[in-house]
Amino acid sequence: MLPQDKLDLILRRHEEISARLAEAPEASVYVALSRELAGLEDVAKAIRDFRTQEQELAGLEAMLADPATDAEMRGLAEEELRDAQARLSELEQNLKVSLLPKDAADEKSAILEIRAGTGGDEAALFAGDLFRMYQRYAESKGWRVEIMSASEGTAGGYKEIIAEIAGRGVFARLKFESGAHRVQRVPDTETQGRIHTSAATVAVLPEAEDVDVDINDADLKIDTMRAQGAGGQHVNKTESAIRITHIPTGTIIFVQDERSQHKNRARAMALLRARIYDMERQRLDAERSADRRSQVGSGDRSERIRTYNFPQGRLTDHRINLTLYKLDKVMTGEALDEVIDALVTHHQAQLLAASES
Repeated sequence: MLPQDKLDLILRRHEEISARLAEAPEASVYVALSRELAGLEDVAKAIRDFRTQEQELAGLEAMLADPATDAEMRGLAEEELRDAQARLSELEQNLKVSLLPKDAADEKSAILEIRAGTGGDEAALFAGDLFRMYQRYAESKGWRVEIMSASEGTAGGYKEIIAEIAGRGVFARLKFESGAHRVQRVPDTETQGRIHTSAATVAVLPEAEDVDVDINDADLKIDTMRAQGAGGQHVNKTESAIRITHIPTGTIIFVQDERSQHKNRARAMALLRARIYDMERQRLDAERSADRRSQVGSGDRSERIRTYNFPQGRLTDHRINLTLYKLDKVMTGEALDEVIDALVTHHQAQLLAASES
């Protein structure tokens, strides 16, 4: 049974916030209320849709229970009743999902980190392919992608690339991408036609705002230096590269992409906030769930989550035993939603099962 008092409370709060916003409160209050309202919109709509369907079903049942209802109307009501029951069941499921605890970071933008793993040049090329896949997917969603730091591979691709993906709900869609991605294909440099296996690791971190993470300046060691290019040559003659060390956690951030020291420092601080925020989220998650195996992905970068087999055009996500024979469309970002939707649905099913047990 759905908790009717909880549903009433949500609707009342939704109405209260809407009324407060109509009074045009001061800016900080307006922003906070707007965020809360945005978080309630979907669940409030799900409640209203469910209750409207409940009323429609009750009306049909009353009509069938009334001995005065003629045979023709009774036949129509019986037919509509079956459809109404099916719709109510679907709306109830949707409502249960909307009532699940929300990840506070879901609406945030994200920091995407991709690093070449085992496989040498081929791993760097694969890291580049993964970045372009996420870049195209982001563009299809209307999100903005900005490279924060990149180290190119000797034969192309990237040894490491870090980018900000900005937009509403980015983290919710990409958070299950963290882990080790394995590729099986024949490299361009392979003369014997042999299939090689290589890997890249992906980390998706929710972008932290100043209010999310309190970083004490006294805990930072900041070094400036000249940016270095390939082969060790200086990219410029000014000390624009920034290395920030967060002493309490030992986290080190190095950024040299911009010629401006100010811009590099801003990027380094944004990345540091995201890393520390992610550490705290991981710690809290571990405390809340002793059994991490029940989750779609623990976010462990060493966990092998997916295999991309190019000779067979096959993608396999090992966490949910999903196999798609449309690898070309996944790599262009076109079919990535199919994988992400399956992961989200599986995660929601696990949460529902846990809440009902």
